Amino acid sequence: MNAISNPEAKAEPVEVEQQKAGPVALPQPADLKPKKKKNRLRMVLMLAAPLALAVAGTWWWVTSGRYQETDDAYLQQPKLSIASQIAGRVVESNVANSMHVEAGAVLFKVDPEPYRIALAQAEAALEGARLQVEQLRASYSQAEAQARDADSEVAYLETQLKRQQDLSGKGVASQSSLDQAERNLQKARESLSATRQAVASALAALGGNPKIETDKHPTVLSALAARDKAAYELAQTTVRAPADGIIAQASDFRNGQFVSTGTPLFSLVETRSSWVEANFKETQLTHMKPGQKAEIVFDTYPDRPLEATVEDISAGTGAEFSLLPAQNATGNWVKVTQRIPVRLKLQIEEPELLLRTGMSATVTVDTGVSHGFPGLTTAHATE
Repeated sequence: MNAISNPEAKAEPVEVEQQKAGPVALPQPADLKPKKKKNRLRMVLMLAAPLALAVAGTWWWVTSGRYQETDDAYLQQPKLSIASQIAGRVVESNVANSMHVEAGAVLFKVDPEPYRIALAQAEAALEGARLQVEQLRASYSQAEAQARDADSEVAYLETQLKRQQDLSGKGVASQSSLDQAERNLQKARESLSATRQAVASALAALGGNPKIETDKHPTVLSALAARDKAAYELAQTTVRAPADGIIAQASDFRNGQFVSTGTPLFSLVETRSSWVEANFKETQLTHMKPGQKAEIVFDTYPDRPLEATVEDISAGTGAEFSLLPAQNATGNWVKVTQRIPVRLKLQIEEPELLLRTGMSATVTVDTGVSHGFPGLTTAHATE
């Protein structure tokens, strides 16, 4: 039989052992001292770091500003456009790309034969002009002689007319003889007038000076100028290098090519005259002026700094001399710091350096003036 539980039976209490926590230890004042020291040190560091940065920044600002630097700088060398001053066919060419030439070296020659012929013609014309002047001088002498003869003839006929008038008054000479004498005198006077005009014409042909030197006569001077022009054009058939430099853009220049007057054929980059054009911000030019020392470092030779001198500061910004200057008269104008070109002359040009026009460089100019404190500037003597 199933056992029947007794409702009156009491459940035995279950004892749960509770672990009693021990007493909590309170911090003593002696244990708080290290933590206070750490907090003070942390506070000091937190205050000292910004203060040190502020002092360092102030010192940097006060002592900076003396050296103005820009990497917007490029080497410049004169570029000469070589052209022929006369037209003709090239018969000799001595140029090639990147070839170094010295001043006076023959670059090319144009066919000189047509110009030799022109010079011979000009010389012949000169001799003809000289002969013409001699002929004019002879004509002048002849006109003077004719004028003297005509003058003496007039004087003689005037005497004859007076004699006929006296005889006619006495009734000895006939009226026809008197009329004939008057007619002869009139014809002689007309002949004298014509000879005097011939003398004046011959004198004018001699430039008003019958004793003028042959080569000073205008006709001869004109012939001399034509001869000199022909000789000059003949000399221009040989084109020489105007300066030391390097040939560029000559890949298409060949013998047999026909050249026109003034047409650019190739370029010559001078190597003896080099400068650097640095575009400084307008805010960097406060204390910059010509004569100040500078240092130039080309990107090609980063370990070869070169000495330079500020030679010139441009009269305007680069935008002012551009093909299309900026127009700021609009409602959407935004102020942009402008750049002004500064020209620097290299003090020592090292021949072993391969300097080519257009090379990039970094320029540092010693202005000799630092920022200083607000309202003050600090000047430094530059060596």
